[in-house]
Amino acid sequence: MRVADNWQDYELIDSSCGERLERWGNITLIRPDPQVIWNTPKKNSLWPNADAIYHRSKSGGGNWEIKKKIPDYWTIAYRDLIFNIKTMGFKHTGIFPEQAVNWDMISDLIKKSSRPVKVLNLFAYTGAGTISALKAGASVVHVDASKGMTLWAKENAISSGVADRPVRWIVDDCIKFVQREIRRGNKYDIIIMDPPSYGRGPGGEVWKLENEIYSFVESCSQLLSDDPMMFLINSYTTGLSPSVMEYILASVIKPRFNGIVEGSEIGLRTSENNLVLPCGASSIWTK
Repeated sequence: MRVADNWQDYELIDSSCGERLERWGNITLIRPDPQVIWNTPKKNSLWPNADAIYHRSKSGGGNWEIKKKIPDYWTIAYRDLIFNIKTMGFKHTGIFPEQAVNWDMISDLIKKSSRPVKVLNLFAYTGAGTISALKAGASVVHVDASKGMTLWAKENAISSGVADRPVRWIVDDCIKFVQREIRRGNKYDIIIMDPPSYGRGPGGEVWKLENEIYSFVESCSQLLSDDPMMFLINSYTTGLSPSVMEYILASVIKPRFNGIVEGSEIGLRTSENNLVLPCGASSIWTK
């Protein structure tokens, strides 16, 4: 497992009974997590004293219980990246801290390159991957179906000081965008994606990951440059293991470009007991 151990402004304090106890800057939150199936004692004093708790509804969704006054949004830093955080309607805060292991990998790869690097970030959400690539010196095309998330990504770019870097912000269905890019003949050195398990595009297009991912990777492979550097898939879909994604990349990308494919879980270390909470899975092809 690859563990995001380099945080200062984020801390997974403890986890038990289907919940995480987390510190985001100086704000303490309790959020549900289906992976947390253990019922270990909640000894940490912050459990009953968190600033806000997200309560999941049995009918779907849920709501935040704000126990102490917290700002509408606040910022946290990871290395030289600055992110705007807020309590969203569905338990989220705007970033997934375990993804820091992927931000670091993307950044390191770009910084080591002796040539200009073009990055395509699909299902790009609030733009952490985009901002990491921009900071490292790449040009980026950022694509997400949500106008609101794209605006948030732009705010993160401003906070991180990269709003003036070469980036295109695209609000579009990722499948349709990739099809158009193929027709245009555009190419990228790095492609990263974090596709949802299920979703709808701006025009009502239905996305179900298990049904779409293989053919979508085949399409995206046509956008790789003649000398590509990385293809990264991240997933939070339970049925899509790192080995499955590794198999997809090994069968689609590796026959054309050789290279190495590695799949693994990504996670966060719990400061209370030093155990690692699995938080998702990534598979990465590199040259």
